[in-house]
Amino acid sequence: MHEFVLGASLGFGAGVAPGPLLAVLLSTTLRGGVRAGAKVAFAPIVTDLPIVVLALTVLAALPERAPSVLALAGAAFVGVLAVETYRSARRATLDAEPGEENGVLLRAALVNLLNPHPWLFWITVGAPLLLTAWTTGPLNAAALLLGFYGVFVLSKLTLAALVSQARGHLTESRYRNLLKATSALLLATGAALVWEFLPGLL
Repeated sequence: MHEFVLGASLGFGAGVAPGPLLAVLLSTTLRGGVRAGAKVAFAPIVTDLPIVVLALTVLAALPERAPSVLALAGAAFVGVLAVETYRSARRATLDAEPGEENGVLLRAALVNLLNPHPWLFWITVGAPLLLTAWTTGPLNAAALLLGFYGVFVLSKLTLAALVSQARGHLTESRYRNLLKATSALLLATGAALVWEFLPGLL
C-alpha cells in the first residue's frame, strides 16, 4: 500500500534522526545493555497517543508558545539524564547495570512527551496525512500508522543492538569515556532544544 510505504519512510527518518530520544537510547543501551535500550525504542508507542489525538483534534490550534515551553522542559529533563550518565561513568563496569532497566521506559516516555519535535511532526505533517488516508478508508490510515511506528521502533531496536554489540568489544576505560561522551551528547541535545525554541518565548 502507498500509505504503508509512506509511513515506513517517515518512520525510518524519525527513527534514525538525532534528537533527545536517540541520545537516551545510546546512553541507556551503553549502561544497561540491549534490553534496556529496547525499552527506550518502545517509548513512543506509550506517549504518542495523546500527541496524535491532540494533533487530530486541534491541528495547528495549539498555543503558539506550546512547542517552546515543551522544549525547555524537555531540555531540563535531558540535562538531568546527562548528569546521571556522567556520574555513572566514573564507577561503571562492563557488566550491565542491574538497576538500569528500572524506570527506563518512564524516563524515555517523559523525554519523548516533552520533546517538541513529535508534536510539531504530528501537527504539521502526520495528522494531515492521517486524515487524508482516513478519507480513502480506515485501513489506509491504519497502514500509515503501522508503517510509521513499525519502522520507527525497528530502527531504534537495530541501533540498540548495534550499540550493545559494540559495547562488548570495549575496554573498561574506553567504556567509561564513551559514557562520558554520551553524557556530553545529552547535554548538547538539551542545549540544541534551548537554542532552537527559546526565541519563541522571548
